[in-house]
Amino acid sequence: MSNLHYPQFCALARAAELIGERWTLLIIRELLLGPKRFGDLLDHLDGISPTLLTARLAALIDSRVVRKITLPRPVNAQLYELTDMGRDIQPAIRELIRWGGHFLFPPVPGDAFEPDWVLLGLDAIARREPVADVMIGLVVTHGKKSADFTIAGSRSGTTIQKGGDECKGTLEAPFDAVLQIVGMSVSLEDAIAAKRAKVIGSLALVRKLPQLFDLAERRGRATAAK
Repeated sequence: MSNLHYPQFCALARAAELIGERWTLLIIRELLLGPKRFGDLLDHLDGISPTLLTARLAALIDSRVVRKITLPRPVNAQLYELTDMGRDIQPAIRELIRWGGHFLFPPVPGDAFEPDWVLLGLDAIARREPVADVMIGLVVTHGKKSADFTIAGSRSGTTIQKGGDECKGTLEAPFDAVLQIVGMSVSLEDAIAAKRAKVIGSLALVRKLPQLFDLAERRGRATAAK
């Protein structure tokens, strides 16, 4: 169990005990993106020690939030994944990401960034109401690293999945430029002209990307509230 304890009979206090320890929320972030080896977690959690990661995973396993699985041969590797109870935290994580977005910029020099994290970030600002029936590819770049996604619109709203090989139009850009484009603070054409983004395939299709997110509307409400 976690060493953190609040002497209060309160569900929020209990939740804080489970996820309030340093690094625990970020471990959960990694596992929301899929099962991970211990080494994968170390690579994506720059600054955590193996000893501390072991302790945090043990506490999450003890609380039935995470479980350890073993892949069969020939892989024969041990992975960590969220249990059903662990995955139940995703709506709360989504809201925390939406709230944390107010404090994301300017970036802190030296902060690590993994393009895979973009999936959860975009999911937090995805529309939940009916949108255009489209599939748009997205390649998020960061130095030599990149991650591919498919952003799909339907009557159920917007979904984001890994991989984007079958899309007829794809946007390639660093994450800050993606946010500017979907938030409509910079036009797609201006981002391309500034060499901050490029489009592979249908430009008309990629122009629909901001319609699949509510970032521009949220920024407008925040500005009006000031």
